[in-house]
This record gives sequence, structure tokens and C-alpha cells, in this order.
Amino acid sequence: MSSSKTDLQYLLEKSRGVSMTAAELEEQRRSFAYGNTNIENERITRHVVDEQADKLKNAK
Repeated sequence: MSSSKTDLQYLLEKSRGVSMTAAELEEQRRSFAYGNTNIENERITRHVVDEQADKLKNAK
């Protein structure tokens, strides 16, 4: 088994017991949104993603 595959398996096992806080989940969600939208439109900034996420949160 290659070292990188062993390393990946180790990290996957270690991550199974990790619980993220609500703030960490929100940060990850915004980062994912930024990463995916910025690929298609480089005018999208983290600030734009944060503004829209805040608007959606406040609309609920």
C-alpha cells in the first residue's frame, strides 16, 4: 500500500470522530460557495459570498 493511501486512510479514520461547531460548518459552507462560484466568475469575492449568506440568514 502506498504511503499516500495509508495517510489518507489514517486521516479519514481520525476525522470520523470530529464534530464541527455551527460556526465551523457555516465557515465551511461559505468557503465552498466561494470556491465554486469564483471558478465561474472571478468577480465573486468572499465579501460578496458573506453578504449574500447574511441576507439569506436574515430572511428566514
